[in-house]
Amino acid sequence: MGKFEVKTDKAGKYRFNLKSGNGQVILSSQGYSSKEACENGIESVKKNSQNDAMFERDQSSSGKPFFNLKAANGQVIGSSQMYSSASAMENGIQSVKKNAPGADVVEA
Repeated sequence: MGKFEVKTDKAGKYRFNLKSGNGQVILSSQGYSSKEACENGIESVKKNSQNDAMFERDQSSSGKPFFNLKAANGQVIGSSQMYSSASAMENGIQSVKKNAPGADVVEA
């Protein structure tokens, strides 16, 4: 089962990582100014991860595939790592869909 790890960065912003059952980070958030806003972001991931249309598939300037998960308002709520192939990226999306809805929230 996956989990959301919440931590505070050096700038004092709250961030979360969604980790799969094997501990690999599959989605990382932006920085939030409050813990409450970060928790709202997690709830948005749980909800929006079930709608494939909310996943924006893209590639970096070096050609590596990655994805962003967007909220209904179009704001990015989480980004993936860079993947070696489009099929690996699709596996990452499937992992977010599978892990996010029931993931526990823990302090890192």
